[in-house]
Amino acid sequence: MKTKNRMLSVALCLVLIGSALISLQCSEPAGAKEIRKFSSYQELESFVNDNTKDIGRLWYGRAEFDAGAPVPAPAPGDSGPDYSGTNIQVAGVDEADIVKTDGEYIYVVSGVRVVIAKAYPPEEAGVLSEIELEGWAAGIFINGDRLVVLEVGTLYYYDDAPVGLSMWPYVPYTPRTSVKVYDVSDRQNPSLQREISVEGDYINSRMIGDYLYMVINEPVYGQEGEVRLPVIHVDNEEKETEATEIYYYDAYDYFYQYTTIIAVNIQDDDLEPAAQTIMVGASGTLYVSLDNIYLTFPVWGRVMWESQTTAIHRIQIDGLEIEYVAGGEVPGMVLNQFSMDEHDGYFRVATTTHRRESLNHIYVLDVEDLAIVGRLENLAPTERIYSARFMGDRAYLVTFEIIDPLFVIDLKDPRNPEVLGELKITGYSGYLHPYDDNHLIGIGKEAEESDDGTFALFGGVKISLFDVSDVNNPRLVDGYEIGDRGTESPVLWDHKAFLFDRSRNLMVLPVSVAEIDEADFPGGVPDWAWGRPVWQGAYVFHISPETGFTLRGRITHVDEAAHPGEDYYYYWSPFSVTRSLYIGDVLYTISEAKVMMNRLEDLTYINEVELPYSTWEPDDYLPEEPPGDEPPVVDNPDGRELPGG
Repeated sequence: MKTKNRMLSVALCLVLIGSALISLQCSEPAGAKEIRKFSSYQELESFVNDNTKDIGRLWYGRAEFDAGAPVPAPAPGDSGPDYSGTNIQVAGVDEADIVKTDGEYIYVVSGVRVVIAKAYPPEEAGVLSEIELEGWAAGIFINGDRLVVLEVGTLYYYDDAPVGLSMWPYVPYTPRTSVKVYDVSDRQNPSLQREISVEGDYINSRMIGDYLYMVINEPVYGQEGEVRLPVIHVDNEEKETEATEIYYYDAYDYFYQYTTIIAVNIQDDDLEPAAQTIMVGASGTLYVSLDNIYLTFPVWGRVMWESQTTAIHRIQIDGLEIEYVAGGEVPGMVLNQFSMDEHDGYFRVATTTHRRESLNHIYVLDVEDLAIVGRLENLAPTERIYSARFMGDRAYLVTFEIIDPLFVIDLKDPRNPEVLGELKITGYSGYLHPYDDNHLIGIGKEAEESDDGTFALFGGVKISLFDVSDVNNPRLVDGYEIGDRGTESPVLWDHKAFLFDRSRNLMVLPVSVAEIDEADFPGGVPDWAWGRPVWQGAYVFHISPETGFTLRGRITHVDEAAHPGEDYYYYWSPFSVTRSLYIGDVLYTISEAKVMMNRLEDLTYINEVELPYSTWEPDDYLPEEPPGDEPPVVDNPDGRELPGG
């Protein structure tokens, strides 16, 4: 109860702060602004204080970047069996994940540990070592004999509540994100080689060759209300960023944050990391190519939910060289990283504006200066973008309100994009993945129109295979629905959960299946009925343009006989399958508590390894009592238990 009360107190405070922010009235949206550097700390301090004086020192919030999509990692060559990698968006640009493999070992985030396990051959599989975490792992990378763990920890402080909310118990905190590089040449004895940390929230990361690029959001205001400067800790030394090295976007915002890009060579410990900081408002979505990082930021309108403009900043990267080179703006808001793409000197982006009715757009920008050179606007009025995918000279958009139009868009002439064709089917696709140049896989939800025709009722998870070889007349090759309303797949919000290999006609996705029992509704099943979770695991499909989807089998980690009476069919179970991969002719499914191995040919069971899963309680990260000799005095008229006892 003590833990629940603490969490409730902090959660309630967050809700109230969010409500206060939403109700605040602000200036008109800013137009395109030139990026600048501060000339001094005093200029930085004045800029922040002048632009926030109307709303006080609001407690800084947290913003997040989205992570992106497909393409298996390259096979290891002749040194061992081929294997699948993380499902990434851009070839050669790796993305952090909770599971990695190098074709012989599997590296898994399991609760409060990172576990290294022997994986191939499967008969020799077993846990080799564990790395204890001080916080939680935002993701890992493996590069040769170097394992990178991105770890997020939290420092809590007891202090007064935010302005206007002094009656509420409040525990402010400072998040800290660390890059920990381990030498794993001896997989049984990983050795920490270096650690780089920054006070701030982990946003996202990429690895290109031997270089890790990590993006951090850090509050501008410190615990005492002062305007602080970013500090990077490298092993036992710290370096404060000079105000004159900080870029800023000259626009009014609710609260300012530093967005810092850190570059680290993970193979050469003698090379100092590099960093570049931009001071902006709440951050948006990240896209990374081999040469550039694109940061996007909402430019707020009169009230927070009416933001209609996205600022885009291009940061050029080359090893440890990080250089801000261009900025621009587009109307509308970006859904996720798949709404963006760099191709042949152009940056393409799909957005949605939300006013009395939603409108959807595609903009083409020149990479050099991020000026808009082409546009296709006002698609699918009243609907919004549910998924997007750029593939060469084409873009594919799925918009949805009651039915799902799939748009095929020609971008061959970047100055004159045009719609070539569209297909309307029930449901929607929340994730699009290329099968080949002429076929597209969609993962989403089935849906049916409500009786009054004003909204859609979602059904089970829907898988679609589209033929777009005739760009003017796209067609549905095959569809497959799993479960009833309430069925979910993490692929809908995390592309890294998706496994696809065209050469093997293999597709695997984790699913939590919900089914409606008609016996529960003797008067007839109502439209609003949700199914009960009855199964969780991986669905394994054979997929081809000729035959569509063929279910080859299902694999679950739940052993009801071994754990009777426990409910394992929800995503928070440690036995919920979240990832899959293959090494040679073996399919591996991974949950936080288990790695299971089955033959790819017929899915027969081979072996399994139990992982040393355990989790932490929030109390583990809170001090036993507030600092100082006396507890803080706060108003507590209802007698609620406060943080610290």
